Amino acid sequence: MAGADSPSAALRRRDLCARGIRLAGKMRSDVVDLLDAYVEQQGLDASASVAAVEGVPPAAVERWDEQTGTQRLLENLAAYRAFRGLLAQMLEEQREQLGEADAALGRALAAVLLQVSAFAYHLEELLRLESRGPPSDEGDGPPPQPQSVFEQKLRGLGVLRELAQWAVRSARDLRQLAKPGPGAGSAPSPTESP
Repeated sequence: MAGADSPSAALRRRDLCARGIRLAGKMRSDVVDLLDAYVEQQGLDASASVAAVEGVPPAAVERWDEQTGTQRLLENLAAYRAFRGLLAQMLEEQREQLGEADAALGRALAAVLLQVSAFAYHLEELLRLESRGPPSDEGDGPPPQPQSVFEQKLRGLGVLRELAQWAVRSARDLRQLAKPGPGAGSAPSPTESP
């Protein structure tokens, strides 16, 4: 971990975090726009209650302030890898259901999928900098297929809502990781004050 403590590594970490924060902000903005278009196109109620999306850890976490920087990065990476699979599945379902009828929604979904993939790569770079390579991407296989078209629509709504929440959490996690000081990537000690 000595490499992660050098001044150049700390500067690189802050730079990667700053770029990640911008990426997360742009992604959240695009996901919110996509969510609005998705709700309208799918004929859903924007306030519809949706169950938790299987395979994606919830963005809300207890004891967030006690997590180390590495724990934050690993949770973010697991979430974005899951989103990558779910968004790819949603894109395929969109193509099957609508064909080319709504190419704009498909393009927006593909753009967000690309952003999620780029963000996952960005997180992998941060993990390498922290002297911890990213875990292998041997997911549990493809996410389970919803049974009906309506279930697909609701799951899509849930995926986009959770992705928007993860973008907010990711920016928060990266801000915490970018803080200067010897313990920037670690959990605060009981004697430290916020």
